[in-house]
Amino acid sequence: MNNTIFYFFYNFAYHSAFFDELVIFFSVYFIYIVIIASLIFLFRSSRKELILLCISGGLAYAFAKILKILMHTERPFVLFPQVTSLFLETGYAFPSGHTAVASAIAFLIYFYNKKAGYIFMLFALLIGIARIIAGVHFPVDILGGFILGALVSYLFAYFVKKI
Repeated sequence: MNNTIFYFFYNFAYHSAFFDELVIFFSVYFIYIVIIASLIFLFRSSRKELILLCISGGLAYAFAKILKILMHTERPFVLFPQVTSLFLETGYAFPSGHTAVASAIAFLIYFYNKKAGYIFMLFALLIGIARIIAGVHFPVDILGGFILGALVSYLFAYFVKKI
């Protein structure tokens, strides 16, 4: 199932140079726009939420790195010789660090503003799908990153609320 979904999305690559560039933009660079947009959005709120956002995103990134080292999941272009990624990516695949950070941001914002949270969740999903199309992640890597980011934000916000 994982491979079937991967190939469904990956088959969108290499048909149009414009689309491939768009996929690269959402795969590599859009996360920085999401981070900046979330900081600007929460800057108007309390400083507490801004600090929670930074720590939550950082923790999601750190846990993703740790899990990558522990899991040793290869990327699609390593496992399948017919898959050529749209850009160079190194390291292990599971979970997607980009999606974990975007998801952590999205869920933390959701806890304070539901409508904005849904928009940021859409951004996280867009980043994840773009990384599948680019051939650097399997769907399970994206799902793992999304769940990891959500859990980190939820648990971190819960513990901060308790304190």
